[in-house]
Amino acid sequence: MKLHHFFYSILIIVMLISGCSPSLESGTSPKIGLLLEGTIDDQGWNSKGYQGLLNIHANLNVEVAFKEDIDTEVKVEKAVTEFNEAGITLIFGHGRFFAEPFTNLGKVYEDVHFVSFNGHVEGNNVTSLHFDGYAMGFFAGMLASTMSGSEKVGIIAAFPWQSEVEGYYEGASLNPETDVTINYVEDWTNAEKAVTFFDDMIGKGVDVVYPAGDGYHVQVIEKAKEAGIFAIGYVGDQVDLGEATVLTSTVQEVDKLYEKIAEQYSKGELKEGNFVYDFQDGVISLGNFGSEVPTKVRTQLAEHIREYIQTGDLPTSPIM
Repeated sequence: MKLHHFFYSILIIVMLISGCSPSLESGTSPKIGLLLEGTIDDQGWNSKGYQGLLNIHANLNVEVAFKEDIDTEVKVEKAVTEFNEAGITLIFGHGRFFAEPFTNLGKVYEDVHFVSFNGHVEGNNVTSLHFDGYAMGFFAGMLASTMSGSEKVGIIAAFPWQSEVEGYYEGASLNPETDVTINYVEDWTNAEKAVTFFDDMIGKGVDVVYPAGDGYHVQVIEKAKEAGIFAIGYVGDQVDLGEATVLTSTVQEVDKLYEKIAEQYSKGELKEGNFVYDFQDGVISLGNFGSEVPTKVRTQLAEHIREYIQTGDLPTSPIM
């Protein structure tokens, strides 16, 4: 175990044995668990899930625990058993991977409510939360096309099912002169393959790249910085990786959604089924703009986003 993971584990153990007082509703507050397919230090998707758990503990005064590297069904089953024995009754599985095993385990642990992300689930005690990435990808594509000097932009996605891929393509293609290169890593964390795609894009003249994979986005942004081209951050606000490199970021406020779901569960209001979230729900946004994005472009893009939130209509012409 990495040293910092050890200290994080000690922190969670302290949370569980410290005897948190009841919160929100009268009676005993629930215990909440989190399963992560990766690790909490990826500066992306898993980090935000972990932050969501910490928010629950700090703001709702609820006992929490987590487990990392739960990347097989056998590990999921073992972790759920251990959580159940510890009295945990709400379990988050941080990703699409957990949808199927949670659907199956929901039939076994009927007193536990299972929550996963971006996959289809079934069952009276199973919920899936879907981030609709199309619009965020669309606005990212619009900005990429506007800021490209070569009229060649790229996206290095993890999987074809990511709706932000189509959104990015459609947003960039509002300018018919823009050429969009799309590559799929077929993995969330294969940074070596992602960097290979990046190098290929550079060879083709791409000067704005969108690494839509939380396990390699930081490495690709660093490569973009070295190459002197623009990048768009993913999942978190990553302008701090380079204000002259990162134009903006497509931000999924999953940590905020964790707190909302925990509140619903504590009040007995959490429903089973599959639910979709977008800009209108306050959990998807664009991050801060980089220093190279002109004020006029920022203003137009912000206006387009406001209109989308109000009407659901996306722009039909590029930023001028």
